[in-house]
Amino acid sequence: MNPDLQHLIRLQYLDTEIDAARRRIAEIPGVQQALDERLAGQTAAVDAVKQRLAASQTARREIEKDVAAIQTRLSKYKDQLMEVKTNKEYQAMQKEIATADAAVRSQEDRILERMEEAETLARELKAAEAELKRQQAEIAAERKALDAEAAALEQTADERSSARGELSKQLSPAALRLFEHVSKQRKGLAVAEVRDGVCTVCHVRLRPQVYNEVRRAESLIQCESCLRILYFLPQNAATTQIS
Repeated sequence: MNPDLQHLIRLQYLDTEIDAARRRIAEIPGVQQALDERLAGQTAAVDAVKQRLAASQTARREIEKDVAAIQTRLSKYKDQLMEVKTNKEYQAMQKEIATADAAVRSQEDRILERMEEAETLARELKAAEAELKRQQAEIAAERKALDAEAAALEQTADERSSARGELSKQLSPAALRLFEHVSKQRKGLAVAEVRDGVCTVCHVRLRPQVYNEVRRAESLIQCESCLRILYFLPQNAATTQIS
């Protein structure tokens, strides 16, 4: 195989790995932000239950104040009942007492409802806090994994970049210029394998003469459709990774 072509295949492999590493590194902040939003959502859920519980407890205290005020009034009515002088006054006072008693019962029913509501909310709060704790631990682990992944990717990108620099020195200036030009025009993919007479990137079938030239691998041949530099791997080497 033409030495330049062999080096270009390796160069493309390095560029692909560098690009993949850089793309993933660029994605990680977005993943971390999604984790922040997820944690913020669960924190907000806990706060919402706390607010509902606090509101329920405040409402219960207000009802209890109303009950205390009614009971104070009821006590006065009962004291006054002993002092009435006419049957009409007695009946009027009895009506006031009955009304106050009914109001106390009604408010006590509301207190019970608030107590039941508070118990339900307390259970919800406990479950929400447990879920928050679980997610905090899970997200902390995910963050640690992301940090480790980013560090590993940075190392990979640096190592591949260094190897690329060394490899570039082994290429002829013309071959390197061609590679860089095609890579720029074709979004970083300057080299393409040919299989069964077809460019595996643009999927255009090569003319027989061009295909034979690619198979001989004596010079740099470009795809007539996508202009990528073509190479052919014999069947017994098709599964071998170039490293």
